[in-house]
Amino acid sequence: MTNLESEIPAVPPVPVIEPGSLPGPLGKKRGICAISGQEMARKNLVEIGTLRPALADHIRADFPDLPDHALISLKELSRYRTRYVEEILREEHGEYSDLDREVAESIARQETIAENVEDDFEEHRTLGERFSDNLASFGGSWAFLISFGVVLVVWMAINAAIGEGKAFDPYPFILLNLVLSCLAAVQAPIIMMSQKRQESKDRLRSLNDYQVNLKAELEIRHLHEKMDHLITRQWQRLAEIQQVQLEILQDTQLPKARPKRRKKPAAKKKRAVPVDVVAEEAEALPPANPERQA
Repeated sequence: MTNLESEIPAVPPVPVIEPGSLPGPLGKKRGICAISGQEMARKNLVEIGTLRPALADHIRADFPDLPDHALISLKELSRYRTRYVEEILREEHGEYSDLDREVAESIARQETIAENVEDDFEEHRTLGERFSDNLASFGGSWAFLISFGVVLVVWMAINAAIGEGKAFDPYPFILLNLVLSCLAAVQAPIIMMSQKRQESKDRLRSLNDYQVNLKAELEIRHLHEKMDHLITRQWQRLAEIQQVQLEILQDTQLPKARPKRRKKPAAKKKRAVPVDVVAEEAEALPPANPERQA
């Protein structure tokens, strides 16, 4: 008997699993995505019943058997949210551009899309572009006008004071006209290049404003849908709570509504009258009418 017991292998003890660490949808810390089938932390999963009805219907278009308590990962939720925004943009604009795609991706990733166009534009400027911008900025300032006027006055005053024989640019100041013409010929294209870059900067700013406004519009629409969904669910919960309260109130008032049975009063016992008293009362009565007796 001891030999047989020694040949039988020992059975390992069954591990005790806490309810909070159960895998799958029954656990509180872990869960399974209903779309991808991957097991992950519960904080990375969202119930479909808590989503906006439009987004939940968009997901159920591919998986119609998903209940409200089904879990979906944040990655799959981001992918379906991007597809949902793409369909909205196609319905409204009739086309889906790169700008719309960037807006949809930013909404799905929950990232900001606003950018500082000035800083991005300043980082990509070349040395010639910086020089032309500075020159154009100086050419359109009061400092340039005042300094240019001072140079003209000094130029003409020196040549007029020296005289025509010793002046390097006598009247009618042909050299001064040549310098001014060359300066205007060089300054004009530099200012035009600076204006062209300013137009590019304004175009980038307008595109960024378009993306920001489009994202704000979509976010506001989603917020309205979510608020309507939450209000509807809140009203349903309030209606259920009110129904339960009415049932409890009816149950508490039901015993009080039954009429209480009143006890019938006990019949009073008649006292026995003695015979002597009855005879005396009969003698005290008046005699009957003799005519009626006749």
